[in-house]
Amino acid sequence: MYAPADVSEERAAVLATAAPWASDTASAAPASLVSAVLEEYGAITRRALLPHLEHGEPRRYLYGPAGDYPRRSGRMLRSSLLIASARAFGADLESALNTAVALELIHNAFLVHDDVEDEGLERRGRPTLNVLHGTPIAVNAGDALAILSLRPLLDNRITLGPRVALRLLEEVERTVRESIEGQALELGWRNDNAIGLRDEDYLRLVLRKTCSYTTIFPVRAGALIGTRDGLDLDVLTRFGFFLGAAFQIQDDLLNLVGDHARYGKELDGDIWEGKRSLMMIRLFQCATPAELEQLAEALRPSRAGRTAEQVAWIRERMLAYDCFEYARQVAHGLAGAAQHEFERCFAQLPDTRDKRFLADLARWVLARD
Repeated sequence: MYAPADVSEERAAVLATAAPWASDTASAAPASLVSAVLEEYGAITRRALLPHLEHGEPRRYLYGPAGDYPRRSGRMLRSSLLIASARAFGADLESALNTAVALELIHNAFLVHDDVEDEGLERRGRPTLNVLHGTPIAVNAGDALAILSLRPLLDNRITLGPRVALRLLEEVERTVRESIEGQALELGWRNDNAIGLRDEDYLRLVLRKTCSYTTIFPVRAGALIGTRDGLDLDVLTRFGFFLGAAFQIQDDLLNLVGDHARYGKELDGDIWEGKRSLMMIRLFQCATPAELEQLAEALRPSRAGRTAEQVAWIRERMLAYDCFEYARQVAHGLAGAAQHEFERCFAQLPDTRDKRFLADLARWVLARD
């Protein structure tokens, strides 16, 4: 097990050592290898996942909506990272596939519930389930996806043996719990209209909500499968944290400055939803007392009560205080720290395509659009 606070508290020293890496790496990102692996492993995982969604009736009210998000185009980063980690540590693809499928089902369950909680309008270029079917059916579909993830994890008893299968279940339990804790923090900050947050608060949130299941779990689970529980998994946690935090900040940036057609989600949606992104927290820190009061007033209502003028004003203040550029610099530093941790954790492994994929991810997260 690992202590999330330990990872957060050590970030400053690692970021300082990574700073020279930060300024010009995004343009050098080896996107072709990463894209090829994501496409290959993503397609394999999706094919293996779809049978878990075909459970008969009621199709219209349950299995149809539950299968919607998994069938939409997505990068499949989490499952691909898990498979690549397992193979880098010596496993074959089949050994990792059940856990990769379970992870994608859990991820899509989170997406459905996030969209309901955020009153989101768009996901992967199409209306959200709550828009298409209403909140009750969307929530139930999300519940179904979460429960369906148990079957492939139980099937690991056959492919991996009961001991490793149980260890994976323990990893999943901790990961899902921490992700829900992170979501609770984010919802609580919005509910309380918190404006006194710092960068440290954001990174602790991201550690739980994003990194835990997006990057930390896939790397740890892959290593567990590849070594048959023969490695201290905690040595991989820092790599996963730094990689996942850089990924999340880049995702937050794309929500505000990305190409809508390529991004696949509602631009400025995070401002409409009142999310405490790193850019928003930076604005809290830079705003004058009068601006901070106006900002608190703009963020007080729910999404339905927020106006386009308020959203435009918040965006303009973020631009005025260079909040976007600040976030980019932090993301670069975190990606540099991830690269540093990769060299420390994976140097002893044979040079394979999967290892190169893992090595290239730190730069890819900065270049993706």
